Amino acid sequence: MQALFWPLGLATVLALPAAAQGANTPAPPSPSPILASATLAIPTTLAIPTTLAIPTTPATPAIPATLAIPATLATPATLATLATPALAPPVSASTVLSLAQALALALRASPDLAAATHEVGAADGALRQAGAAPNPELSLTMEDQQAATRSTTLQWSQPLETGGKRAARVAVASLGRDSAEAALAARRASVGGAVMADFAQVQLAQERARLGLAALVLARQASAAAAKRVAAGKISPVEESKARVAEAGVRLALSQANAELLRARGRLAANWGATTAAFASVETAMPDLAPLPTLAQLAARLEQAPQMARARSEMARSQAELRLQQARRAPDVTLILGAKRNAELGRNQAILGLSVPLPLFDRNQGNVQAAASRSEQARSELDATVVRLHNQLQAAHGSWRSATEQAELYRSEILPGANSAYAAAVKGFEFGKFSFLDVLDAQRTLFDAQSGYLRALTDIRLAYADLHGLLGGAPNTLSAEQP
Repeated sequence: MQALFWPLGLATVLALPAAAQGANTPAPPSPSPILASATLAIPTTLAIPTTLAIPTTPATPAIPATLAIPATLATPATLATLATPALAPPVSASTVLSLAQALALALRASPDLAAATHEVGAADGALRQAGAAPNPELSLTMEDQQAATRSTTLQWSQPLETGGKRAARVAVASLGRDSAEAALAARRASVGGAVMADFAQVQLAQERARLGLAALVLARQASAAAAKRVAAGKISPVEESKARVAEAGVRLALSQANAELLRARGRLAANWGATTAAFASVETAMPDLAPLPTLAQLAARLEQAPQMARARSEMARSQAELRLQQARRAPDVTLILGAKRNAELGRNQAILGLSVPLPLFDRNQGNVQAAASRSEQARSELDATVVRLHNQLQAAHGSWRSATEQAELYRSEILPGANSAYAAAVKGFEFGKFSFLDVLDAQRTLFDAQSGYLRALTDIRLAYADLHGLLGGAPNTLSAEQP
C-alpha cells in the first residue's frame, strides 16, 4: 500500500454485491456509517493499491459503504525548502521520481539553461574585450633601391580614444552581462515552474489511470453479473448490452488515460533534455503548503522578479549604448612617433605628429539615431513587461483561489454527496429497490466526482507553478529567494 498526495485513491476496489452476481436472496445489509450517522468520517490519509488486479471471472467482494474523504487539501511543497544538489541523482527504470529530483535534473541538464549560461560566458568575454585599449601600429618604409641614397623611416602610431569611448564601451558590456545574468535567472525560474507544472500533470495522469483501472474492474464485474442475471431470466438482454457498452466506454477512457500519462511523462523528461522518460513513476506524497499571500504582497514581490530585472537591464544597456554612440561622434587622435635615416645626407631625423580624421561626412549620426530608437524601444518593452507580468500574476492568483474553492466544494459537498448516493444505491439494490443500472450510474457519478477533485487539485498546483515562474521563487514566502 502506498500513501498518496492525491486524496482520491480508492481505499479498496469498489465491487458489486452478492446480489449482483445472481444470488436469489440479498445478503443482510450491514449498517452504513453514512446512513446511520449525520457526520461523515474523514481520515487524514488515504491508501491506494499500487496495482489493481483485473479478475478473469467476477468475484463477489463487498461494496464499501463510504468513500474516504480527506480532512484537508494537500497542496505542493514550498520550493524554498527544496535544496538544489550539486549533482542530480541518477534516474533509472525503477526510480520513483520526487519533485526535488526533477528540479535538480532540470537545473543541471536543461538545454535552455545551458544556452542561457553560455550567454553569460559570452557577456564576460565581451566585457573583457571592452576594456582593451587600441593596439599601436609599427611601420617601416624604405625609399630608393640604392643604399647610398636610401631613406629609411621607422614609425610608431598609437590611437588615442577621446570623448570617453572606452568607459562608455565598458559600461555597455557590463550592463550586457547584467542583462545576461537576469535572463539566466528568468530562465531558471521559468524552467522551475515548467517542471512543477509538468510534474503535477504526471501526478494527475497517474491517478486518472488508477481510477480508470478501478472503473474497468467494476465494469467487467458488471458485465459478468448482467450476463448471469440474463441467463437466470431476471433481467432483459438489453440490460446486458448496456453493461457491455459501458465496459467498452471504460476501456476507451482507460486507454486515453494511459496515452495522456505517456505524453505527460515525456513532457516532464524533456525539461532535462531526455527524449524518453526513464523513471518508473512520480511521487504523490507532498507536504502541505502555507497560505498564499495577498495579491498586493505578490505584486510587491513582482518588482524584483527575474523577468522585470531583465527588462530593466535591457533598458539600462540600451541607454548606455546610446551614450556610447554619442561618444563615438568625437574623432580619435593618432599620435605618431618615429625616426628617419637619410643615407645620402648621413643624418637621422625625428618624426613627431598627430593624425585626426575630419568628421565632414560621417559623424556617426545614423548609429546615434538607431541607438536612440532602441532605447525608446527598450523603455516601451519595459512598460509592456510590467503590464504583462501584472496581468499574469492576477490570472494565476485568481486561478489559485478558484481552484481552491472548487477543491473545497468537492471535498465538503460533492464527494460526500456522491459517496452517500452510491452507498444508498447499493443498499437499495441489495433489497431489490433499485436496478443494477442505478448502481452503475451511482458508481459512474462517484468516479466523475473523484476525477473532478483531482482536476481541481492539479489546477492549484498549476497556478502555484505559474506564480513560481513569475516571481522566481516560492509564492507563499514574502522573500524572493531562489529555491
